[in-house]
Amino acid sequence: MTATFTTHQQHNQQQQEEALPPRPEPTQTVRKLVVEIIEARDLLPKDGQGSSSPYVIAEFDNQKKRTSTRFRDLNPVWNEALEFLVSDPDNMDLEELNVEVYNDKKFSGGSGRKNHFLGRVKLYGSQFPRRGDEGLVYYQLEKKSVFSWIKGEIGLRIYHFDELVEDNLPPPPPDEQQQQPPPDQRQPPVMVVEEIRPMAMDCGEPIHPHHEGSHSPPLVVIEESPQVPAHDPMMHLHPEPQPEGMIPPSMACPFPGPGPGPGPGSGPGLGPGPPSEQQYPPPDVRKMQAPTAGERVRVLRRPSCDFAPRVIPKQHRRFASEAEKIHPYDLVEPMQYLFIRIVKARGLSPNESPYVKVRTTGHYVRSKPAVYRPGEPPDSPEWQQVFALGHNKLESASSTLEISVWDSPSENFLGGVCFDLSDVPVRDPPDSPLAPQWYRLEGGEQGRVTGDIQLSVWIGTQADDAFPEAWSSDAPYVAHTRSKVYQSPKLWYLRVTVIEAQDLQIPPNLPPLATPEIRVKVQLGFQSVRTRRGSMGNHASSVHWNEDLVFVAGEPLEDSLIVLVEDRTSKEIMLLGHIMIPVGSIEQRIDERHVPGKWFPLEGGAGGGPGGPSYCGRLYLRLCLEGGYHVLDEAAHVCSDFRPTAKQLWKPAVGILELGILGARGLLPMKAKGPGKGSTDAYCVAKYGKKWVRTRTITDCFDPRWNEQYTWQVYDPCTVLTVGVFDNWRMFSDSSEGKLDCSIGKIRIRVSTLESNRVYTNSYPLLVLLRSGLKKMGEVELAVRFACPSLLPDTCAVYGQPLLPRMHYLRPLRVAQQEALRGAATKMVAAWLARSEPPLGPEVVRYMLDADSHTWSMRKSKANWFRIVAVLAWAVGLAKWLDDIRRWRNPITTVLVHILYLVLVWYPDLIVPTGFLYVFLIGVWYYRFRPRIPAGMDTRLSQAETVDPDELDEEFDTIPSSKPSDIVRARYDRLRLLAARVQTVLGDFATQGERVQALVSWRDPRATKLFIGVCLAITLTLYVVPPKMVAVALGFYYLRHPMFREPMPPASLNFFRRLPSLSDRLM
Repeated sequence: MTATFTTHQQHNQQQQEEALPPRPEPTQTVRKLVVEIIEARDLLPKDGQGSSSPYVIAEFDNQKKRTSTRFRDLNPVWNEALEFLVSDPDNMDLEELNVEVYNDKKFSGGSGRKNHFLGRVKLYGSQFPRRGDEGLVYYQLEKKSVFSWIKGEIGLRIYHFDELVEDNLPPPPPDEQQQQPPPDQRQPPVMVVEEIRPMAMDCGEPIHPHHEGSHSPPLVVIEESPQVPAHDPMMHLHPEPQPEGMIPPSMACPFPGPGPGPGPGSGPGLGPGPPSEQQYPPPDVRKMQAPTAGERVRVLRRPSCDFAPRVIPKQHRRFASEAEKIHPYDLVEPMQYLFIRIVKARGLSPNESPYVKVRTTGHYVRSKPAVYRPGEPPDSPEWQQVFALGHNKLESASSTLEISVWDSPSENFLGGVCFDLSDVPVRDPPDSPLAPQWYRLEGGEQGRVTGDIQLSVWIGTQADDAFPEAWSSDAPYVAHTRSKVYQSPKLWYLRVTVIEAQDLQIPPNLPPLATPEIRVKVQLGFQSVRTRRGSMGNHASSVHWNEDLVFVAGEPLEDSLIVLVEDRTSKEIMLLGHIMIPVGSIEQRIDERHVPGKWFPLEGGAGGGPGGPSYCGRLYLRLCLEGGYHVLDEAAHVCSDFRPTAKQLWKPAVGILELGILGARGLLPMKAKGPGKGSTDAYCVAKYGKKWVRTRTITDCFDPRWNEQYTWQVYDPCTVLTVGVFDNWRMFSDSSEGKLDCSIGKIRIRVSTLESNRVYTNSYPLLVLLRSGLKKMGEVELAVRFACPSLLPDTCAVYGQPLLPRMHYLRPLRVAQQEALRGAATKMVAAWLARSEPPLGPEVVRYMLDADSHTWSMRKSKANWFRIVAVLAWAVGLAKWLDDIRRWRNPITTVLVHILYLVLVWYPDLIVPTGFLYVFLIGVWYYRFRPRIPAGMDTRLSQAETVDPDELDEEFDTIPSSKPSDIVRARYDRLRLLAARVQTVLGDFATQGERVQALVSWRDPRATKLFIGVCLAITLTLYVVPPKMVAVALGFYYLRHPMFREPMPPASLNFFRRLPSLSDRLM
């Protein structure tokens, strides 16, 4: 977007231009696409009179243009050229050109209601040749839908070219200004509406996103000329061109040295000094202003296709300049950085340990000490280091980059090189890395500075390949502040079936009639499980168990499985033998096929000599690594992946989940930086499936902006994405100090709640439940998109498949066993990620995986109770509605229900279709109240707003409790009162069920006689009277008017309440 300042008097403009200093005339290259509509052949008649009046609409890059109409011509000839502006030439191959032919209803003699569709052609940017290589190509017209009737073809000539455009437009002709009427006689202002593609805009202060629905109205951004005096010159501000190739080093670097050097800005390649701010006013975006003459109102239209990359409203972002190109990572804001890659040097002056200083107007960094390769000369050090410095195009247009080499012990200057930042090239992510160049070191005393330095300098964004490993100027602790992607270890379920043991050396000194208590203890790492007591066979040396033990094993399978056979008959445990089995040697299976068992000899028993007997018996085991299970490391209701361990069983992905972590707002201070001042060093962690991502740490900032985008493959949409924000403590301490990162808050987003191919840009509150109560720690801004084919067979088929892999249903695990295995898996994942660099602490992993979600909490119990009440609310509402009907609260509704009941009774075939139709209408009605944005944490549902402080203190208490005995006693009494209520409710449920059983159990003979007599009477009546008449009679009797109804309970309910139950037998 270009800010234009218009004037109306030429002589005032010339006076102002003479007062201004001379300035360079920047130019820029603009790519244009030309689509020549030549002709069409054999079109379909659509005007109702045997012909058509066709015209063509071409749309490219959100620009739409139209040809003229050819009156009643099935073989029209246009020979018209439509010109389009290519906003992003580098990504033109991905753009789509739509050419559609319509029949103009204006020439149909009033018989047409709309412009009938005659066909279309879709082409992509990769098919467009350059000017000079184009040719006339005839394309067959395609259908818009399956039911379209289309025929014919259209001839097009398409090409593109690059045009060099000067930013300074020539002043208007003098005669036009002389003919301009005075202000009082001017015509009303004319507003020009121009449809353009949404471009990047500098919106100043950040605008918080609105929580809108999926179909929000189009955005309207009004660009108005500011009210300037008539003598102001006409100026057009455009971005400066980005030179390519090698950067010429400037000779104007203020390096130390006795010799005089040229002043800043006087070196080669540098223009005059930057003009003042009054001469170059910054572009501004003003809204809701009264239109003035000659202004332009630009309407930003949303892309017509859901797959278009720029669907996020632009007022949600802040760009470096208004002419910023669209970033390939379209969910986040592009942040520009100045990248400096220092490779090596050669021919340096004598030195001991050289290092490099990098300095700009607002940044200063220092490289690590140089290293020397074996066999290289001592004057050729290497650094191999990349720096990323924050870059602002507006402020850095006249800045310089100074790179100097110094000797560490003596601080002697070894030379330097200087660059003008306006000459630094811009690298886009699809481009290959910029090749480093040799630059001559200059500055200092004559003869003391020698040698060359190899480096490369470019401007990029956070999408650059070098950004994750670059040293940033605002991150002094590089090892703990870089953004990283982690991968969870591949976990297996190890099934150990302990079947039988023979020839055990059991001590003979047992009491009379006592059987030995033989147990098997199996250990894998920190996991230890013991079998139940074995049963003795016919022979005393044979013990049977037939028990399955399941463990979690992680790759690489380097651990050993330790099996111990113990005699626990006496208080002292006696070891009868042990086995060590490498886990890597155990057979793997992915289905329920039978795995044969194997005998393993026991070693190291204590029944023989000093070193133990050579043969202690043998143990029959069946071992296998289960690849058909999914190893749960998260709670089942917030799981992010259900794939089995074996890769052979994975199904193809159904879509891609894209997450843009924009930033956070209003974070609270998490650590004390000085007297009366706090700071927060925040980073964000996102987890989905096996992939963990961690953003870089923004130090000492309460409003960090990360602007990092990540993607995941989605194999099941019914999964949950977890995003957490943490305060970095580990970068200030060694691993021995044990400082843990503090959690700031987290949110969860269920993927199935996201509409396909729609971007959700929202701000979520970060809530933490502390001992003192609920606390808001700030807000996190995220952009999420689930890209998948909407309601296609592959996506819909997922909803009909089992949630867990097949083995979970063929050989299910017990609930208690699953909880224990989940705890072991969480611990293994935390230990694995803690070995990374930078480490992802165990406290972060446990917080993200909800490792403590199974602990007791009075608050969670209340929340679950109210969830049950909310689920049953529909039944209560239906009962109230029926009660209102039978009480004739609304006579019209009751009469309509009578009629509907008669129809359903008389035509029972309509009962099931009517029920499903009613459900369909309910779903359509509730479409109005659908959630517009992905929901975050619900404080009301979690009962976090009204929780009692003592209940919170109990929730955070350890196991075993660390509280005094009187507090524990009070909590125990409160739990007993709650358990008494639950006990009463369970007893009432049991009583109603026992009364139903008592109808035919003859516990009350008179009640049973009455019941079976009534059943016989009903049977005879239904044999004689038609069922429809009986149904009508019962329905009308139930819906009878209150004047025919008594206030007392009916006889049937009184009869049921009098039936006996087993509650009178309880002690």
